[in-house]
Amino acid sequence: MNRGFFCLDKSRKHGVFSMGNARQVNPKASNNHWIPIDYALEIVFKQMNIAGNRPRTIDSYDYIFRGFCEANKILYVEEITIDTIYSYLEGLDVSQQTKKIRLKTIKAVLGKFYFNDWLKDKFWLKIQIKVDTEVKAAAKEGDILKLVHFIDKSTFIGFRDITAILLMYRTGIRIHTLCELKERHIDFEHQCLNLDGSTLKNHKFLKLPLDDELTEMLQLLIKQNKKIRQHFKINNQSVFITQNGLSMSTSKSSNCAISKQLNKYSKRFGLENINPHAIRRGYAKNLLNKGASVPLISKALGHSDLAVTTQYLDLNVEEVARSLKDYL
Repeated sequence: MNRGFFCLDKSRKHGVFSMGNARQVNPKASNNHWIPIDYALEIVFKQMNIAGNRPRTIDSYDYIFRGFCEANKILYVEEITIDTIYSYLEGLDVSQQTKKIRLKTIKAVLGKFYFNDWLKDKFWLKIQIKVDTEVKAAAKEGDILKLVHFIDKSTFIGFRDITAILLMYRTGIRIHTLCELKERHIDFEHQCLNLDGSTLKNHKFLKLPLDDELTEMLQLLIKQNKKIRQHFKINNQSVFITQNGLSMSTSKSSNCAISKQLNKYSKRFGLENINPHAIRRGYAKNLLNKGASVPLISKALGHSDLAVTTQYLDLNVEEVARSLKDYL
């Protein structure tokens, strides 16, 4: 059964693996034809890379899964059982939420092992970890306005940060998307963002409108960016750059630069829930308050599951009651 680009072919019993048009000899074919973990992960991570997964995601999968294998002294894929997973989880001195994240990663890797016909059944699906979901509060519009008022707009960093804050609050884009944003993603004529799959978590195209103020701010920011890049002789088309002209996604500060700035502003000005995720939630709540439907909000956020969107909206009992009255 061939379910992937990199997969075992029918000659596996001879210790030969097929990878596209290339063929490699299984280094451990002599050991009962079992598949070494190192070899399996190498293939899986190549598959993930081709599928468009980000290096940081692959590194996280590698770190967690190898930790699981080391804890159980697992050297071969065939040694993985439901008991080894339970043993690993029981030995972790972390929160339930962290255990759930680790389990999700292990399940994802095992799913790819199954995809490549290295495992016969999905025994790991039986394992579940229950966690009380903590609903995080959304950023308030009043706090966003205060933040924009307090930040020094006369500096490049200040103006860049204000533009970033308003763009996140008025479009709901994630911090990663913001830092991956290129000039080609902005359609100034039609005042919208045209986001291709490379910038989004679900890898799907998304189009989001811009208001007049944001459009003007982005145009001005791009002009300032060009001056900075010319001065430092840097060549990129990123919309949000460092004061040295580097792209947020390639600089040492990575895509956390804006997040760090928000954390600094939050402490300096005494504002709560000022972080990229809270701002994104604030965008969703603002849309709901203006009458947008949950499916529409879900589409704007790029969610694939309405359940995730409803968590973002954080509706309390009174809000639900008031909304239901409109349908009586």
